[in-house]
Amino acid sequence: MSGGAGRRVLIVEDETLIALMIEDALKDEGYEIVGPTGKLETALRLADEGTPDIAVLDVSIRGGKVYPVAERLLARGVPFVLASGYGDWALPENLRDQPRLTKPFTVQQLVLQVEKLCERVHEQ
Repeated sequence: MSGGAGRRVLIVEDETLIALMIEDALKDEGYEIVGPTGKLETALRLADEGTPDIAVLDVSIRGGKVYPVAERLLARGVPFVLASGYGDWALPENLRDQPRLTKPFTVQQLVLQVEKLCERVHEQ
């Protein structure tokens, strides 16, 4: 087990296989999982009620874009990484400086980004 040590990670991903891969990889690293969900309404609820420490957010999910979830997490000071196959141009300006995982990504890239998010939590 590595740096996860009980940190709660919200996973928002609407492709089941990718969501399971993320969940399994992060559980293996010691993270506690909130979700996963691929629905915008559920993601918004989990962002509030699930009290995540960090989040992995797929940009395009059922119900539209994940931006309302990202904005809610920003307001609460919860670091997150945006997963997308699109470039920065596709993101709203206020989210372009957020960490990114370019799809397709490897488990190693995922774990590295999540560890960086944990460092940001630690600094707060």
